[in-house]
Amino acid sequence: MSRLPRKRPQSVLVVICTRGGEFLMLRRARPLAFWQSVTGSLDAGESPRQAAAREVYEETGLRAGGRLIDLHQSALFPIVRAWRKRYAPNVCFNREYWFALVLETRRLVRLNPREHLEYRWVPASAAARLTASWTNRDAIRALAGTLG
Repeated sequence: MSRLPRKRPQSVLVVICTRGGEFLMLRRARPLAFWQSVTGSLDAGESPRQAAAREVYEETGLRAGGRLIDLHQSALFPIVRAWRKRYAPNVCFNREYWFALVLETRRLVRLNPREHLEYRWVPASAAARLTASWTNRDAIRALAGTLG
């Protein structure tokens, strides 16, 4: 029996919003009530920027291109115990790198049904309330403070 490759304990968070202050939130397929921005682990040999662009496309169908903004922030958080088996033994923390994609207006999104079931464009305050992730909440608030 072959084992799946171990995940890298590094990931990206990409907050997508409009210049008018609407934030894209995605509802995960599992767990059902979990809302978030675009997220995903870095593949082997992949930089955070490459992973961010890939994840945006895989999860939304949007092409970030040169519009992807590195927020030059990251967060270290404990990996949920139930998910640690995906990582090498004794790996307990993940480093998440933050990016943003600011669009002129809302866009239609093509979800990957294996990952997400629904999306909404909502104001920053609603997006921050909707997500259960403290890193996602902090990134939304930080980005909202720069929109004018």
